[in-house]
Amino acid sequence: MDVNAAVAAAAAIAGVLTGVIAMLAFRWSEREQKRPTRTSLHTDPVLPPGVDTVLSVLRSSAVVLDEADAVVKASSAAYALGLVRGGKLAVEPMLQMARDTRRDGEIRQVELDLPRRGTGRGEALAVSARVAPLGSRLVLLLVEDLTEARRIEAVRRDFVANVSHELKTPVGALSLLSEAVMDAADDPEAVERFAGRMQIEATRLTNLVQELIDLSRVQNDDPLEDAEPVRVDELVAEAIDRCRHQAGTKQITMAANVGGGPVGTSDEGGGGRRAGTADLQIWGNRGQLAAALGNLVENAVNYSPARTRVGIAARKVPAPGGDLIEVAVTDQGIGISEKDRERIFERFYRVDPARSRHTGGTGLGLAIVKHVAASHGGEVTVWSSEGQGSTFTLRLPEAGVARDRATDHTSGLADDVDTGQPDGTTTVTSPTTSPYESLSAPEVLP
Repeated sequence: MDVNAAVAAAAAIAGVLTGVIAMLAFRWSEREQKRPTRTSLHTDPVLPPGVDTVLSVLRSSAVVLDEADAVVKASSAAYALGLVRGGKLAVEPMLQMARDTRRDGEIRQVELDLPRRGTGRGEALAVSARVAPLGSRLVLLLVEDLTEARRIEAVRRDFVANVSHELKTPVGALSLLSEAVMDAADDPEAVERFAGRMQIEATRLTNLVQELIDLSRVQNDDPLEDAEPVRVDELVAEAIDRCRHQAGTKQITMAANVGGGPVGTSDEGGGGRRAGTADLQIWGNRGQLAAALGNLVENAVNYSPARTRVGIAARKVPAPGGDLIEVAVTDQGIGISEKDRERIFERFYRVDPARSRHTGGTGLGLAIVKHVAASHGGEVTVWSSEGQGSTFTLRLPEAGVARDRATDHTSGLADDVDTGQPDGTTTVTSPTTSPYESLSAPEVLP
């Protein structure tokens, strides 16, 4: 009995000690949880009430710094711009601004050019940074990306400067010619000669104003608001008729092939025939599509030597997002050099300015083609080789595919215009032979 009592007493004492130890451990754990840690000082609770919500809806990149220059809060845009790395503000000028603001409480703002992340071309990222105190210990940094705004402003300045120059030339010529007519009032032959020159300059001015209107329209209007199925063979025939006179003057043979059947041919600009149609249709604005294809054919005629050939080929090609309609315009002209191929779709850019003045070109035709292709959800590509000629290809969604996209997306295909690539997609290719060589002879250019 004495042994059993001793064992029981020992067990009771052990149980009491275990309970005391457990209670002490529980109290110690609670105390440690309530004690502020180093990491908890830099989490969301240190922000003033409501600030976290406000920062989450701001379009600007936001960064909140504490008194030790550690990042308390940073938006995803701030990480995307490369402002925050490893929990620290990575831009030294902004960090210095934050320190100065923390010291004197003054709001500061500066514009900076930062290197882009992931590019080795030294492209600058234009930003505007504004620093303000946030409470007693924190500093708020707001950063706006100005890169796109600066690009648009530069485009606008260049456009205004180019338009001013282009308008000044014919207007100045008309002024001088009118003075010459007045001085030569007693010389009928001189008056007739100067009047003819005035007509040429007036036509050039009219064409320039009209193309400016066309360019403005294709940039601002949604072509799919009044979209309809447009037959490709009708567009091709209209483009041929538009350039028939110029082709006849230069004895250029024009021919077209749509889906394997000839649409119309013109030998030295005369006559013509309509035969064999193909069931190729594009969903879009008929006027804009006709203007784009007409510009391509007109350029091919204007920049081709006499007694050569210009062909228009159209076909359906499969694509992952749906079938596409390709319309290619091929010429046997002088071709385009590699350095010029990169810029031919820019507004007012001319491969040969002297020749453009002779043909009445304004430098806006290919820019209009580019915008029309982009607004219809397609692209324009160019192949060219000096001495061999050029091939411009419009690649647009087939009518059924484009109509389905317009139904699925209320904003239409025009939403792709003036985004990642502002003027649509243009591709420059430089193979040794034209990608449409098999179509251009003898099928397209018999």
